[in-house]
Amino acid sequence: MSIDDPPKHFLFPGTLYTDRRECLITTVLGSCVSVCLWDKVYGGGGMNHFMLPLWNADGLATPKYGSIAMTRLLERMLGLGCNQGHLVAKVFGGANINGSGNEAFLIGDRNASLALQTLEEWGIPVLSSDLGGRLGRKVIMNTLTGEVLVSKGQRRS
Repeated sequence: MSIDDPPKHFLFPGTLYTDRRECLITTVLGSCVSVCLWDKVYGGGGMNHFMLPLWNADGLATPKYGSIAMTRLLERMLGLGCNQGHLVAKVFGGANINGSGNEAFLIGDRNASLALQTLEEWGIPVLSSDLGGRLGRKVIMNTLTGEVLVSKGQRRS
């Protein structure tokens, strides 16, 4: 890493990260979903990584639940000085890697639906997405430019 390389942050499941400065946020997803938000006017970006769609009010309200992770990501973006009307989103993950076909167990689909529905309710446009399927993904977001790189895992035989 040279002195000019931007700092890097690895995002673990159930966490989120925002930064007004340039930072490369990296995470790895299976059935989990990550929403990347970026302020297209003032810059600054962030990403969450949630594991389950809805918090059932039992235990702690942590960002491992999409309903909590989405709200906290928006709050953190606004806390950076971003304007909700300038935010755009990119959404990734939601694979059903071990899907049994039973809809109750398709956590990836449910996570993706929650993310897209929440963004629609907030009026935040989704510029791109890579959701569903049976392969995991590695996601890297540049918080300064809003650029996101995605690579899919290999299918095991």
